[in-house]
Amino acid sequence: MFAPQGNNGSEIGEELQNLGETTPQESSEGVIMQTGVARVEAVARTWTRRSLWFAYAGIFLMAICTSLDIQVTSLLAYNATSSFASHSLLSTVGVIGNVLNAVIQPPMAKVADVFGRKEAFGISMLLYVLGYIQQAASKNIEAYASAQIFYAAGSTGLRILQQIFIADTSDLLNRALISSLPDTPFLVTVWIGPEIAGKLGTPLWRWGYGMWAIITPILSLPLFIALWVNQRKAAKAGLIPQYPWKQKGALNYIKSLWTELDILGVLLLVVGFSLLLVPFTLAASATGRWKNGSIVAAIAVGGVCLILFPIWEMWKKMAPTPLLTLRLLKNKTVLSGCALGFFYFMAYYLSLQPYFYSYLQVARNTGSVAAGRITLTFSFASTASSIVVSLFIKYTRHYKYFMIAGICIYVLGIGLMLRYRNADANTAQIVMTQVVVGIGGGMLNVPAQLGVQASSLHQEVGAATAIFLTIVSLGGAVGSAVSGAIWTYNIQKKLSLYLPESAKGDVKSIFSSAVVAQTYAMGTPERVAIVRAYDETMRILLIIAVCVCIPMLPLGILMENHKLDQIDQGVSGVVIGSSSKTTAAKASLREGEEVGKEEINGGSKV
Repeated sequence: MFAPQGNNGSEIGEELQNLGETTPQESSEGVIMQTGVARVEAVARTWTRRSLWFAYAGIFLMAICTSLDIQVTSLLAYNATSSFASHSLLSTVGVIGNVLNAVIQPPMAKVADVFGRKEAFGISMLLYVLGYIQQAASKNIEAYASAQIFYAAGSTGLRILQQIFIADTSDLLNRALISSLPDTPFLVTVWIGPEIAGKLGTPLWRWGYGMWAIITPILSLPLFIALWVNQRKAAKAGLIPQYPWKQKGALNYIKSLWTELDILGVLLLVVGFSLLLVPFTLAASATGRWKNGSIVAAIAVGGVCLILFPIWEMWKKMAPTPLLTLRLLKNKTVLSGCALGFFYFMAYYLSLQPYFYSYLQVARNTGSVAAGRITLTFSFASTASSIVVSLFIKYTRHYKYFMIAGICIYVLGIGLMLRYRNADANTAQIVMTQVVVGIGGGMLNVPAQLGVQASSLHQEVGAATAIFLTIVSLGGAVGSAVSGAIWTYNIQKKLSLYLPESAKGDVKSIFSSAVVAQTYAMGTPERVAIVRAYDETMRILLIIAVCVCIPMLPLGILMENHKLDQIDQGVSGVVIGSSSKTTAAKASLREGEEVGKEEINGGSKV
């Protein structure tokens, strides 16, 4: 890395020369240091405590916007699709968004490694704004659905880049706590988001999308200003390396981008997951689609792409800067942590999403506001528990014990959901299950991500974080597809079986709309049959969710219990927390290069 290990001027001069090289460097572990990472390490040397806190204020303001817009726009999707007379396509739009959210994170992390963090933030913000402008201005369902491409790329890019920035500017001992910062607004936005959406309603739903194209860029200015100012400082000090393709011809420029961005690896990953998940969800949502040759062919091609992806990534001659390095592919902690995240989110989408809200209203006759608050209890509890466990990690310097405890609590919570699924359970018991599941989720998710990051070099942190979050999202996509298939098959079948003869002709309308199902009064034969169908189907989903949780405990045990204060990832400059190696590196830099009084005072611990 670029942290000098000695105190003489020749070593510092050699380091500064390395920083200005025009080609990516290779670490002692054989991992190539890409230009974007080298640039962020150079910028890190100019951070002061004040400028870093200013940047984190920008992260927090951005997190408020992105968390609140999720709460508002997820509810306004009902109004948008209804205005196009296409409410039945709401789930299809959701599937597209989920798949895009999953596959866009590794490419965006790669862009950040190649071009730099500030540049990647700018690209993500541009896509985010374009997505919301198109959604607000859309005249039909096709335009609205296609806007998901820009919105998903932009919003997901902003979220992953927040975590990458935190990894760049914090040591491992403090990272769990600091990485919870973008989640803290959920403690408030989960309650006020539905109120804002309710005020906007059907007449103003377009403004509910368009306003974020104005609000988010404005509140993100502190972060962009901090990144821009410090990059100028580093450039004036001669620390910023040049891009390897600069001053080359067009052909060499394209070849360099092909290698640096690992475009074929990105394409294999994106095409593989897209062709596998989207056709799978479409085929699972209706009968007879498995006989469609194009669906089967798409799934087969997607599977082949995913098989080819790790083979390509391990081919060093053709992929010298892979999206996922061989070191990470062989690391049991990285693989176990990603698999743990996959099963965690798969279980979540089999139990709490997307049908628990409907179950509360139809089977338990819970009002829409109360049902919304119950389902939001998970987000509140998981955010609070992630902050608390991050404090424990900071002061104990270990994460594995808390992760194992979180896994056990999470499984217990889903088991309690199964236990209190019946009609005899009261509302307090239902809320209690959500609190338990939320506490367990917060305790296991943050340490699992931290374990993956702790097993990575600084060059690999962006890719490792993106891969972890991608696998987590894919677990949710798979869970959502499986729950959708089970719900579709069982609800229709059980309604046909249990409804009285006079109501059997209404099976399709009752199945298609929870609102129609609620029109039958509680205690009537029709509502009793509907409640029974919902209750038995929810039981199946929860049993599968419990089974999905079984691999989580052995996967957690397989992860290495890193002592966080003894790991040096080569994160240099001013960071949240410090280690002896980082402090020594800063002291050496002070002797070898006068960046300015303000910059050299950056050795203080934040």
